[in-house]
Amino acid sequence: MIPDHLFDEGINNSLLCNDMRHVQLNKVIYEKSQKDYEREQRNLLSSQDGDTCEIHDQFYRDHKLLLVLFRALAVMPITRSRPGTITFSWKSRATAYAIFFYIVTTVIVLIVGYERITILRSIKKFDDYIYSILFVAFLVPHFWIPFVGWGVAHQVAIYKTNWGKFQVRYYRVTGENLKFPNLKTIIILISVGCLLLAICFLLSLCALLDGFLLQHTTAYYHIITMINMNCALWYINCKGIKIASQSLSECFRRDVHVECTANLISSYRYLWLNLSELLQSLGNAYARTYSTYCLFMFFNITIAVYGALSEIVDHGFGFSFKEMGLFVDALYCSTLLFIFADCSHKSTLKVAAGVQDTLLSIDVLSVDRPTQKEIDHFIQAIEMNPAVVSLKGYAHVNRELLTSAISMIAIYLIVLLQFKISLPKDLSTSG
Repeated sequence: MIPDHLFDEGINNSLLCNDMRHVQLNKVIYEKSQKDYEREQRNLLSSQDGDTCEIHDQFYRDHKLLLVLFRALAVMPITRSRPGTITFSWKSRATAYAIFFYIVTTVIVLIVGYERITILRSIKKFDDYIYSILFVAFLVPHFWIPFVGWGVAHQVAIYKTNWGKFQVRYYRVTGENLKFPNLKTIIILISVGCLLLAICFLLSLCALLDGFLLQHTTAYYHIITMINMNCALWYINCKGIKIASQSLSECFRRDVHVECTANLISSYRYLWLNLSELLQSLGNAYARTYSTYCLFMFFNITIAVYGALSEIVDHGFGFSFKEMGLFVDALYCSTLLFIFADCSHKSTLKVAAGVQDTLLSIDVLSVDRPTQKEIDHFIQAIEMNPAVVSLKGYAHVNRELLTSAISMIAIYLIVLLQFKISLPKDLSTSG
């Protein structure tokens, strides 16, 4: 995040240069227009002031429900401890609740997990053994909550706080508050959908897959809901970046048509750099969470597709309940993985596109030399700061991630199917 004093210094230097051009010898004749007065008043605002951030932080107000649900699931115990600031503390009530909730659910998961492992150890058939691993695999995300949830809560709190600072700076430069149309309604629908999807998904697996008992689903509800909510949170964060990018580019295009000055170009350059850093910090803050998320999806898709193909190889295209259950699992994980990668791809496309089009449409021959230099600086800044969501360098989250996942899953499927074919007939059926 660009420090507040550097952001102010960049804008104020441009303002100073702009004002100096109005100085005529020893006499200054300057009548402030209403627009100039409003701009001066906005420049008095500081993104370090919590009360100011609280007023302008519309993104937090819109997606607050999502954060409350994450606290309820004991996944991300971050709180709005003071105006304009989101914090994480091991001594907070939210963390104490998270630890208590985690202990209770851990007892349930261990009981069900022990029963699932006992069933797994009694299986002799290779295909059924692989197929039963799915039930154990869906319990694993519970045990990495302290690592991928609480462990990154501090970085996530900083990222969420920076959203408030960006919106103050957005207001200072553009003169209007950043708005997220229908985002609150979308979040309510998504939150309810995540809960209903978890229930429907588990009940469908219980009905379609042999050996998945109804009483065992009690250990899975909070896990599946958490997985759904992680996908929803990533989608909302990316949508927020996308909306901010579109709004910034629209305001930039509007203001450039009114007055194309070095001051204006410089102010928007700093604001755009702030937005670009916000996009990069998204991947850095959640790197641990979504790296494990992707690995979990890759593993489940591979096992589910293998189980379904194995059934087809053994019994033909009969579409038994077991095959349908495995396809439901594969489709569920594939859909979540697609949403995760696709929304990142769409948001990165919008970050620079609109602003760059406006810059390239400016007739540089009709503006003064300082403005031409600022346009060059802005274009160079866009080229040197490509819009990429990176999980701390481990992976770039875009549609290429999907093609890489498909190729990797295909390789493992080929290996598993070759291993199955190479087994003696009696071993593959009875061990």
